[in-house]
Amino acid sequence: MSWRKVVFSLLGIAAAGLGLVGAWPWLAARITNGDASATTVALGKTLYAKHCATCHGANLEGQRDWKSPLPSGRMPAPPHDASGHTWHHADGVLFRITREGPAAVVGGGYQSDMRGFGTIMSDEEIRAVLGFIKSTWPERERQYQAEMTRRERETMQ
Repeated sequence: MSWRKVVFSLLGIAAAGLGLVGAWPWLAARITNGDASATTVALGKTLYAKHCATCHGANLEGQRDWKSPLPSGRMPAPPHDASGHTWHHADGVLFRITREGPAAVVGGGYQSDMRGFGTIMSDEEIRAVLGFIKSTWPERERQYQAEMTRRERETMQ
């Protein structure tokens, strides 16, 4: 996947996260034809190191035993590399989890140690972080995630 596609995919995340359903057809066309720049991915890498690596690992490896609850009952931070499940989620879900926190997406009183980063990072910065994460995945995982995003867009139209 080209860098432009990553950036414009992340723009789609912002639209989904903000509920701009009316703008979706225009954004979907931009996503299909786009490329993220190396500058955006580099920014995302820097922001990831600053805001995410403490919990999710410097190499996106997540916390130890991330599938088993902590003594608090909360789940450890999952990996964002190909060994985790981040790539199973569509762009809109990833953006909303990052911006608002997992509890906003999971619902049902779910509690997480991860807060939303919407007051810490701009939407553009969140998209850059997600672009960086996605840039590390092997082609198979990127294709799967792109398909999840395509399906997400279809349900929003």
